[in-house]
Amino acid sequence: MARRLLVAALAVVLTLLTALTAARAATDPSSWHHVPVPDPVRPQAALNEAVAFGPDRAWAVGAVGREAPGFPLVLRWDGTAWHDQILPGIGWQGELLSVAATSPTAVWAVGRDAAGGARLLRFDGTAWSASRPPAGVALAQVVAGGGEAWLIGSRDGTQVLLRRDGNRWQEVPVPPGSVYGLHIKAADDVWAAGATDAGAAVSHWNGQAWQQTIVDGFPRSAVGSVLAVSATEVWAGGTAGFVGGPPGRPIPPLLVRFDGQTWNRVPVPADFGSVSSLAASSSGELAWVAVARSQKWGPPGSTPPLVPGPDFLAWNGQSFTEYGEPAVAGEGESRTLRLAPVPGTETVWSVGRADGPEGTFAPRVLRFG
Repeated sequence: MARRLLVAALAVVLTLLTALTAARAATDPSSWHHVPVPDPVRPQAALNEAVAFGPDRAWAVGAVGREAPGFPLVLRWDGTAWHDQILPGIGWQGELLSVAATSPTAVWAVGRDAAGGARLLRFDGTAWSASRPPAGVALAQVVAGGGEAWLIGSRDGTQVLLRRDGNRWQEVPVPPGSVYGLHIKAADDVWAAGATDAGAAVSHWNGQAWQQTIVDGFPRSAVGSVLAVSATEVWAGGTAGFVGGPPGRPIPPLLVRFDGQTWNRVPVPADFGSVSSLAASSSGELAWVAVARSQKWGPPGSTPPLVPGPDFLAWNGQSFTEYGEPAVAGEGESRTLRLAPVPGTETVWSVGRADGPEGTFAPRVLRFG
């Protein structure tokens, strides 16, 4: 009897220690931890992007539904938990692809419905409502910064950029090639990440015209994220080019930096993967690099030859510190990692989709700080 009581007591102690360890990990500001989403949006849901205004205010968008194409999903962070948001009058099937804001009362989300039609939503500080998208434009992304809101889309197979001008969307010339991401500092100071037939390209808009630079001339290279710290420090990330190889061959990540004169490649501690997002610190400096599907070569002769690489890289101005995403019970790794820094703090969110059980997928929300 005494022995059984001792074993039971030890079991209780171990349970408490496990719970305390998990709680400590979830609140440790020096590590990434998983933040759960509301049960009704699990397990078949995905998040595409997020935007934060402060410690108690953030939005994330995506899609939810056990069968494609699902329904648009909007989650809101209140400082304690994520909550599923009601979208009155919005009953179409499809997904929300991107979210951005010029202020807490001017939040934009773009998406597409099951028929491929463009959808544009706006939050005015009280409720979400449908807004009329630009005619004939399929929307892919909304980007905000410097009091500006821009849209990336296409019309009849040709890329389109639009800038919010008062109460209307005004078209802006598009640099050569394709644009995959923007960083907006002001109406006359916009950086675009993309690709041309000549390789990965970064372009700068001065309010009148684009000036484009090929930042990596290897075939098939491209950059999708750009972060302008100043006129003499600009970062861009994506995938490096490659030639040949079997279908599904891993692709190396690409990170480049502009010093005011030239663009130079910056080594990252991952052999394969894609730089999917860049995030700034509260002072505007580069703070984080997300590497989706990161892999490294394992020791010689190891099976399999590749091992997981870092999912997040923290930049201190001189070097990177590597972080992996935390394991989540019943789920696999993230397929996408999209960063959203919290203004005025060193906290940063990452949202995306993870592999779920039996071929499903699950929404993934992580936080550092």
